[in-house]
Amino acid sequence: MDRIRVIGGSRLEGTIPISGAKNAALPLMIASLLTADTLTLKNVPQLADVIQLGRILGNHGVDLTIAGKRPGDAPGQGQTFRLTAHDIVDTVAPYEMVSRMRASFWVLGPLVARMGKAKVSLPGGCAIGTRPVDLHLEALRALGAQIDLEDGYVIASAPKGLSGGRISFAKVSVGATHNALMAAARAKGETIIENAAREPEVGDVAECLVKMGAKIDGIGTSTLTIQGADELKAAAHTVLPDRIETGTYAMAVAVTGGDVMLDNARADLLEEPLEVLRKAGVEITTTNRGIRISRNGAGLKPVKVETQPFPGFPTDLQAQLMALMSVAEGTSTIRETIFENRFMHVQELARLGADIALDGDVALVSGVKGLRGAQVMATDLRASVSLVIAGLAAEGETVINRVYHLDRGFERIEEKLSRCGAQIERLSA
Repeated sequence: MDRIRVIGGSRLEGTIPISGAKNAALPLMIASLLTADTLTLKNVPQLADVIQLGRILGNHGVDLTIAGKRPGDAPGQGQTFRLTAHDIVDTVAPYEMVSRMRASFWVLGPLVARMGKAKVSLPGGCAIGTRPVDLHLEALRALGAQIDLEDGYVIASAPKGLSGGRISFAKVSVGATHNALMAAARAKGETIIENAAREPEVGDVAECLVKMGAKIDGIGTSTLTIQGADELKAAAHTVLPDRIETGTYAMAVAVTGGDVMLDNARADLLEEPLEVLRKAGVEITTTNRGIRISRNGAGLKPVKVETQPFPGFPTDLQAQLMALMSVAEGTSTIRETIFENRFMHVQELARLGADIALDGDVALVSGVKGLRGAQVMATDLRASVSLVIAGLAAEGETVINRVYHLDRGFERIEEKLSRCGAQIERLSA
């Protein structure tokens, strides 16, 4: 199993290209199930989750081709996928596939919307919480689907197709919004989704569905109104830049006192995290090219943060912020409101010398003068990259085990960081 070794103390300087957003690319790929025509997706990141989802969609009959680079393409520009689901050959998503990647459960809505039936395994729990699927099922019931649970599978049926309806989510759920939005795009009539997730990745999927022929009002708001289409057509769409990757590298630059341009980054996608970094003493400059992150010799200031759905501070940047605040001058307060069990990185950061006290859903991070390299273990995707950030600031060598988590969500992280001066390398087992 691969490991990553980081020798801390190097200042990051240069340019880091920001990849396409994984959290948009995955549902966009799944949207290909809604049409017999070809969906072309540009700026798709090279990630383990993307590869795995390609296999899962292939099981349903989606033909995936990946176009090569063309003259004039930017170095950081992602892949171009062409997905064609001319014939759906299987409406079953088995446990062995869904269990490997939770997002694959989102095939449920598109399959029942197009084929009138679907059998999808329940995904079960994960390292950062249970994340139940009740909201997904309630949404499909509101569109007229018959839902049964049998032997660990969700069996959905709508022999005459889905019909528009009103969906009012009891709590904000990105996954349930994706599922409902895609299903509604092929439902007969009008669907209104209330308390919809406002995350930019949801908006990106909605924009693509509009290009495919659905009519959607309220994109970017908590109320979406969808006029479904009998058939959706071919379309081309460019995946928006990854705001979580942007925030992660911004914190990596800040922890080293560096100066880096984050190419292709969009400040409007993460206004709250950027404001938190400004309060911590990080200099942020936005340009047409991207976002420049720099920090002079002044120390980092502590912050008080509570994770919230968009446009609040994202839970997917909580671990990274904790690593940054572990070397701030004072005590920071970080409250996690989205997922239970999302403080699993705390004990690993402590191995590097971080001073973090937990009280329920609150972490008190008392900054220390310096971290020390150590052997640590990644527990999930965002926790693993927080250890990389801490390793960049630590004295000596940090070795991070179980880095397959990193490969799920960060494209070429060693290459991007090493080009800016980091001493980082992958160690093959």
